Amino acid sequence: PTSAQVSAVPQPGRFCYTLDNDVLTTEQRQFYEDNGYLLIKKLVSDEDIERFRKEFVRICKREVNPPGAMIMKDESLRSQYGQSEKVVNKVQDFQEDKELFRYCTLPEVLKYVECFTGPNIMAMHTMLINKLPDSDTQTFLHPMHQDLHYFPFRPAARIVCSWTAMERADQDNGCLVVQPGTHKQPLKPHGYPQWEGKTNKLFHGLLDEDEKLPKVHLVMEKGDTVFFHPLLIHGSGINKTSGFRKSISCHFASSECYYIDVKNTSQEHLEKELVEMVRKKYNATSVELRDIWNFRARLVQGERINL
Repeated sequence: PTSAQVSAVPQPGRFCYTLDNDVLTTEQRQFYEDNGYLLIKKLVSDEDIERFRKEFVRICKREVNPPGAMIMKDESLRSQYGQSEKVVNKVQDFQEDKELFRYCTLPEVLKYVECFTGPNIMAMHTMLINKLPDSDTQTFLHPMHQDLHYFPFRPAARIVCSWTAMERADQDNGCLVVQPGTHKQPLKPHGYPQWEGKTNKLFHGLLDEDEKLPKVHLVMEKGDTVFFHPLLIHGSGINKTSGFRKSISCHFASSECYYIDVKNTSQEHLEKELVEMVRKKYNATSVELRDIWNFRARLVQGERINL
């Protein structure tokens, strides 16, 4: 089920991962409860996607340089293609780019986000992914992982990712792959996969993946948007085409969420890696994981409470 219709009378206690409102149908809520994701067809307009695409190209050409944005590239292609979208794999943390950040404020997106976070909504983590064709020197496969591994805030049920396809995404060009129902599992240990010389910075994956769990490839058309829980195990395959598979996404959280201390947890090594990157980039002396997320976070609806 994908269409937003007036829901039936809410049934207290039945739903753990969605909130009572008149956006999701009972069937949609039950699907998310059972599977940890919900796909909404044609949610974002072609016009908006075209604007996001143009801004991405401008960033690749260095016509604009959003403060704080992390632009990830395949350096082996730069001599061949120079400053172009053919070398940029991802623009992360675009919260200071007004044009791209519009995605996080689209009413049609926030209408659904509120079903998971409640009315006070923070945009916490932004990405525009440009999955390059796979090569011998670098792979852009993202191993199976849980996004909560990256987040030092809770509760997990009040966090949701909105991920929009900017063109058709299928198995050929590396669409999202999900393991339905795994959002009910705890956060698992993550690390770098054992791919000789081909790992991407911060592309962590599960250290102990259960290969027996069924996987679903989310085939999506341009404008289709999937909302998913931060504990849902997911990843993406390689791009076997000669084109570029673009998507734009944001992780939203209720501003009532709170920060946790990740010391002595499976997330501690991530904190060390992220803090070291930020110290090098900004020549900062005293940085904590919470500081990094405070810098990224933006209120997009309601009022700011904790985050």
